[in-house]
Amino acid sequence: MEDLTPRQVVAHLDRFIVGQKDAKRAIAIAIRNRIRRQRLDEGMRRDILPKNIILAGPTGVGKTEIARRMAALLKAPFLKVEATKYTEVGYFGRDVDTIARDLVEIGVALVKAEEQAKVREKAKETAEERLLDILQGELPFTADDAERAERRRQREELRGRLRAGDFDRERITLSIEARGAGSMDVYGAMGVEQMGIDMEAFLDRVAPPRLQQRTMPVARAREALEAREAERLLDKEAVTAEAIRRVEETGIVFLDELDKVVGAATTHGPDVSRGGVQRDLLPLVEGCTVQTRYGPVRTDHVLFIGAGAFHNARPEDLIPELQGRFPLRVTLDPLKADDFARILTEPEHSLVKQYGAMLATDGVDLEFTPDGVEEIAALAQRLNTEKSDIGARRLHMVLERLLEAVSFGAPEQRGRVRVDAPFVLQRVEMISE
Repeated sequence: MEDLTPRQVVAHLDRFIVGQKDAKRAIAIAIRNRIRRQRLDEGMRRDILPKNIILAGPTGVGKTEIARRMAALLKAPFLKVEATKYTEVGYFGRDVDTIARDLVEIGVALVKAEEQAKVREKAKETAEERLLDILQGELPFTADDAERAERRRQREELRGRLRAGDFDRERITLSIEARGAGSMDVYGAMGVEQMGIDMEAFLDRVAPPRLQQRTMPVARAREALEAREAERLLDKEAVTAEAIRRVEETGIVFLDELDKVVGAATTHGPDVSRGGVQRDLLPLVEGCTVQTRYGPVRTDHVLFIGAGAFHNARPEDLIPELQGRFPLRVTLDPLKADDFARILTEPEHSLVKQYGAMLATDGVDLEFTPDGVEEIAALAQRLNTEKSDIGARRLHMVLERLLEAVSFGAPEQRGRVRVDAPFVLQRVEMISE
């Protein structure tokens, strides 16, 4: 990641997202600034805070996808939340500190998956040996050399059959450690709050594991043993430490619907907590310490990306303190028919490729012609204008209705289906309903 330039980031985003040049550039600079910050000495690095971003634009134009692809590129913990779920004290909602806690959970899962991938082969080997022990039975200590040699030969023969799947449906009994794990939930002034207690780690220290006898097919037993062995091989403290480090240094929170908590408060109705949500979010965005079940986590260098349509409000309508924490503002362009046509065909896993690949599994050869694509794009644009503008999401709705009969008829009706302009026009009334 250290050699990743802004130009390369934009090129990567171009593979998945059509247009929105300004937003991509802003995200690319944010990524590069994170790389630059890591190269500084610790004292200066501590004082350089992330430049949080507001992405303003109608729904379905790529705001979430840009942020999500950015996080995937960085292998950074990424959390999307709706700002309207968080309300000030006294009103139904969630404690904003759960944002940090949820982000840590995502960070732990991310690091854990990476570490499990590193020990997967070792876990497979150990699980296989345990299965062979069960299938063959333990070798008695009194066996002589000849018997041991014969047992080894039998074991290798069993290994070959096990790998070939000969025993997959046979049922065996395993002794598996069983223990409830997780965190405790308590009810407080802010509703349901999570206590900062890692019950799994606590029980590991105070109680031995409880064994549970379970009978299952060999194929499922292999999966259970591999998962358990991979878990056992992990250094949980190292995983937790790395997860917290990533959250604090590279974590990204996508605050959707930020525009819906902007505006003057009223004495009744849904607007009553708007100012309260902003005030509650402020400490988190400014940087504070949140207690989680994995330990304290600081949010000083978490990158916050606010997003919303901002039709009836402006970013400048945020409370002044929160405005200052979102110094970068980018407006995304509404989508037009030409954009829809590009979205259908250009991205790496475009909708046309997705539908073609899905139906190909049932023996249907789906062909989208250029005029068919143009007609679908024009129809999506018209429906967004006449009904409600939901951006690129309209394409999913159009394609589902357009290909409903084809999808229902497969695989009984195999063969070639040509989606051209006449094919689309014949179904316009059905799609427009």
